[in-house]
Amino acid sequence: MTEAVARGAAAEVVALGVDAGSTSWKAVAIDAAGAIVAHVVQPAEPRIADQTEREVALLRTRTGAGPAVPVGATGYGRKRVQAARSLTEITCHARGAFARLKRPGVLIDVGGQDTKIIRIGPGGDVADFAMNDKCAAGTGRFLEVILGRLHVPLDQIGVYAARAERAVAVSSTCTVFAESEVVSLVAEGQPVEGIVKGLHAALASRVAALAGSMPQDGGVFMSGGVALNPAMVEALGAALGRRVEIVPDPQLVGALGAALAVRG
Repeated sequence: MTEAVARGAAAEVVALGVDAGSTSWKAVAIDAAGAIVAHVVQPAEPRIADQTEREVALLRTRTGAGPAVPVGATGYGRKRVQAARSLTEITCHARGAFARLKRPGVLIDVGGQDTKIIRIGPGGDVADFAMNDKCAAGTGRFLEVILGRLHVPLDQIGVYAARAERAVAVSSTCTVFAESEVVSLVAEGQPVEGIVKGLHAALASRVAALAGSMPQDGGVFMSGGVALNPAMVEALGAALGRRVEIVPDPQLVGALGAALAVRG
């Protein structure tokens, strides 16, 4: 499915940002004030360079952004994107989140391939960060794989978790083993709703452990597609013992940061 949205009245576009993620491809067009004029969200294609060339051309046409308007790139596939600058996800997520929230704090991004914990300083700089990119069990892929096995639609995750009377513990720390464990739990008659709630609690505990070295003062923010999952936001807040605030347009935070980095 493709999402391509233009916002508000026509404005001069001064920069484009592309976040070529492992599971989704995002792009934004911004004006001189840093406001998002238009954006695109799509599933990531295997040929990320072709997808980027096609979609950036369409975005330029739709917004009137000429060839001189620069592109900033970030994400898993950033090195395959023709851009004025290629930037790390850490830098772009911090910049994008600070631009939207205007205050420092700890940003959590649970991506499809990795999880990032970023401490954003008072000026929007990266003060510290921690990252899990070695195991899928601490990423959004963990949920994607096992919820798929349970045949739970992604847009119904919150409904399933809310119906659960209790969380069914999922103890395996490996996605492959957890998938087998969940199959066994279903066979034993454990409710799917409880398993869904337990899966979120398990992922939240891993993310909270990764965030454990970060200071406890200031706000906790969440970006990325998983931030649109209310069950995950609730589970993460419970694991951290703190309120988790969703950055506006959480899927676009990285792309926004990339665009801001090349804005003239």
